[in-house]
Amino acid sequence: MSHHRPLALTALLLTTALAWGAQPEVAKALSPLEAAVASSTRSPANVVRDVYRHPLETLTFFGVAEDMTVVELWPGGGWYTEILAPYLKEKGALYVAGFDPQASGDSGKYFREGAMKLADKLGSDQDSYAAVKTSILAPPEKTKIAPAGSADRVLSFRNVHNWMAAEAFGSVLAAAHLALKPGGILGLEEHRAYPDAAIDPKAKNGYVNEAELIRIVEAAGFKLKAKSEINANAEDTRNHPRGVWTLPPTLALGDKDRDKYLAIGESDRMTLAFEKTP
Repeated sequence: MSHHRPLALTALLLTTALAWGAQPEVAKALSPLEAAVASSTRSPANVVRDVYRHPLETLTFFGVAEDMTVVELWPGGGWYTEILAPYLKEKGALYVAGFDPQASGDSGKYFREGAMKLADKLGSDQDSYAAVKTSILAPPEKTKIAPAGSADRVLSFRNVHNWMAAEAFGSVLAAAHLALKPGGILGLEEHRAYPDAAIDPKAKNGYVNEAELIRIVEAAGFKLKAKSEINANAEDTRNHPRGVWTLPPTLALGDKDRDKYLAIGESDRMTLAFEKTP
């Protein structure tokens, strides 16, 4: 049996509702940020991760507005860039501070290939990414991520552990502080260690102690303004054979216990907003 109303019946119900003074339901218009998150230009592989990454809630928490100048640090494959670029295109500006395409040393190949992938992505959709400005973040040598005092927001999504491992977090914080306007916000999302776990200054398993992170950032000229549990995951034990990379999306163990780690989902993460202080 069909559950669709005949057109005549639908018209009758609408007429009756109007006669009684009721208002027909009207689809609520999406906000510009909601529209950017819902955009068909986003990669389907990225969209399916919204359930773990909560982009609408996260960017709202960081107070990102469409007329702001925003710097995204180490955008990687451009997961958040896909949302930020079209959102800021008309009224704001987006700097993506990516890998060094001329990187050398042990990690040089990884950084060069990453820089090339991001460049290819930005070149693949001239309309969405037309207004994006690129810069290089390769601490401590290359840290001019945007003009000094130009940014309303500097955002990093799950990068802090990498900078800690390279003993480069201090340089990154200095770069963010220089780029931000007075009162501007540094937004950090990062894998969160258990509060009572031993502090590892190099975050080798990918998890960072929240209290220690706050201490380091505040010592660099910022003040914690707010924290959120938007990206928390109580199912994450933080005790995995290959650290945080055991969980999706990496699934470092391959098919071993795959269903177990898929059931846990992506990592437990802290989401912190820091205000630049003089």
